Amino acid sequence: MPSTAPPPRRAAGPCDLHLHSDHSDGTEPPAQVVAAAHRNGVRTLALTDHDTTAGWAEAAEASASLGMTFLPGMELSARHEWRSVHVLAYLFDPDDAGIRALTDRIRSSRLTRAREIADRIARDYALAWDDILAQTTVGATVGRPHIADALVAAGIVADRGEAFAGILHPSGGYYVDLYAPDPVTAVGAIADAGGVPIIAHPAGRAGILPRPLLRRMLDAGLAGFELGHRENRPDQVAVLAELVRERNLIVTGSSDYHGAGKPNLPGEHTTDPAMVERIIAAARGSAPVFP
Repeated sequence: MPSTAPPPRRAAGPCDLHLHSDHSDGTEPPAQVVAAAHRNGVRTLALTDHDTTAGWAEAAEASASLGMTFLPGMELSARHEWRSVHVLAYLFDPDDAGIRALTDRIRSSRLTRAREIADRIARDYALAWDDILAQTTVGATVGRPHIADALVAAGIVADRGEAFAGILHPSGGYYVDLYAPDPVTAVGAIADAGGVPIIAHPAGRAGILPRPLLRRMLDAGLAGFELGHRENRPDQVAVLAELVRERNLIVTGSSDYHGAGKPNLPGEHTTDPAMVERIIAAARGSAPVFP
C-alpha cells in the first residue's frame, strides 16, 4: 500500500545564509531584511546578527508571510591573536547555557568598548554617547558601526566607509580591544549547543587561518566554510576548496547583507540547497521554519 505521509519539506533556492538586521550592525529591522531578500529572489535565508538571536522571531514571521524558509542563525565573534574570526552558527539552541554565557560576555564587552571609544572621540569631536544610542534599537548589540552612523549623523564623516578608514581605524587613536573567545572555543560552544558552525568569509584580506588552528577547529566541530563571499580572494578560496574535498565539508555562499551599511545585496552569493539540507540534517539545537 503506498505511503500517505507527506514528502519531507526542503529548503528552496536561491539560499542566502548571512544577513544582518538592526539588532546588530545592519540598518533595517528583521522584517525589512527578509523583504529585501525576497525582492532579490532569495527564497531561503538565515538572519545572522552578531552575538544575538533577538531578531529571530520577527524574521521567522516575515519569512513565513512571504513563503520563504528561515534558518535561525548568528555570527559569533572570535579572535585569533590580532585578527577577528567570525563563526556563523546555524540552528543552535538559543537557551543553551554555554553559548548564552559566551554571547552575554561578548555583548557586555561590546557595550563597554563602545562607551570607551565614544569617550575618546568626544575629546576631539562633538559626539556624545546619546548620539550613538540614537543609532541603535532596543536590545541591539552596540558596536563600532553604530558609532560610525553617529559620526555620519553629526556630519563629522560622510559615510561608514570614511569612519572606518579614519576615526575608527585601529591606528586612528581611538581604538579599544573587544573581548572575544578563541575560535576553537567559539566553534565548540556552537557545536555543544546543537548548532552547525561555518567560518564566515574565511579567505579575505587577512588570509586563511593557520592550518594547525583549522585542524583544531575541525576537531571541535567546524562544519565548513563560507566560500561564496565578495571579500574572499580566489586564490585563497582554491586552497580551502581542497580542504573541503579532503574532509567533505559544507560550503556556503552568502551576501553578508547589512542594508545601507554595506553595498552587499541579498542573493549576490548563494548556497546550494543541497548544502542547506546538510546543515539542517546536522543540526540538533533548533529547527528551520518552513512556510
